[in-house]
Amino acid sequence: MGKFTVDITDANFEQEVSASGVPVLLDFWAEWCGPCRMIAPTVEGVAEEYTGKMKVGKVNVDENGETAMRYNIRGIPTLLLFKDGKVVDQRVGAVGKSDIVKMITPHVA
Repeated sequence: MGKFTVDITDANFEQEVSASGVPVLLDFWAEWCGPCRMIAPTVEGVAEEYTGKMKVGKVNVDENGETAMRYNIRGIPTLLLFKDGKVVDQRVGAVGKSDIVKMITPHVA
């Protein structure tokens, strides 16, 4: 994980995401996924920029299949934005920073 992102697992999902007092952006990824590695620095940059306003987590789909199945993750990378424990927006594929910012801006204070 990066310096500003949190490792989200099947075990800590409820605590880190559902019970979070701030919006949570989750990046569903896998080690073998080229596009996932491509957007990783962008996701880390957004995490740094929005420190204190939101949480950014990474979910390795190979290690956390339960969470990936629960949210119907079919293609990676997939970004899900949670607010009050519910999905409020999503993007699939290697999106740019402007797309991510557009996605989260309406939900962060």
